[in-house]
Amino acid sequence: MKNPCFSNIPLHILEQTQKHPCYSVEVHQQFAVMHLPVAPTCNIQCNYCNRSFDCINENRPGVTSESLTPALAVENFRSVKGKIAELGVVGIAGPGDALADWQQTKETIEQIQKIDPDIVFCLSTNGLLLAKYAPEIIQLGIHHVTVTINAVNPRIGAQIYKFVLYEGQKYEGLEAAQLLYEQQLAGIEYLAAHGVLIKINIVMLKGINDQHIPDVVKKMKELGAFIINIIPLIPAPGSSFAENLQVSEQEINEMRKRCQLGRRQVRDCGQCRVDKVG
Repeated sequence: MKNPCFSNIPLHILEQTQKHPCYSVEVHQQFAVMHLPVAPTCNIQCNYCNRSFDCINENRPGVTSESLTPALAVENFRSVKGKIAELGVVGIAGPGDALADWQQTKETIEQIQKIDPDIVFCLSTNGLLLAKYAPEIIQLGIHHVTVTINAVNPRIGAQIYKFVLYEGQKYEGLEAAQLLYEQQLAGIEYLAAHGVLIKINIVMLKGINDQHIPDVVKKMKELGAFIINIIPLIPAPGSSFAENLQVSEQEINEMRKRCQLGRRQVRDCGQCRVDKVG
């Protein structure tokens, strides 16, 4: 039965969430996810991120052992699909940004759709180019998009983002945060209005945005976000926030509880690598 809050979303799209472990905890043991690292370029620099650091024992967003061409990604998909019958979702989350390398992302999706039209696709993005590519995302038939939004107040965002690269120009400070926020909102609003299920990732940063998160959730609810995922900072060696203390599990759970009336919450995110299979 449809949730009246999402009356514009077709039933068959809502049913796709039953194959997507990131959207439905009930199917974690039923369906597998494959992340394809075909998008190495990133157009923003977050103070908590260092994509150059990789360790086989490290598990965090932004990490991969190698970037793949679309052709190699499709070859890997064929191989994994032949071994894991439960493979139901293909995600593209970097190691840079799925939209910053849009042509590679798009080519990968189109080729896999020819092989298996029933695969559910999802994209993960910082949202800087979301408004630009939203019509193409819809045209491709992608119904699951994750956007990382850590602030809806540019003054807070300016503490989180070092710079933004947009249409050949570099923006810093408050100007960068304002630009990013405007593009994120325009893209989310457009996609949600066209029935795309939007998951919002929020990195909880102690002393920076931790008290601001309820405002983020409130705004995302207004825009039509489907689900919220509040996650702790995983300190990345070499990043500006490498020495920052993580929030505790108790603090994360308290914040999720505080925000649960605003929108459905993810409570078991594994903060996966961008080359995850399983």
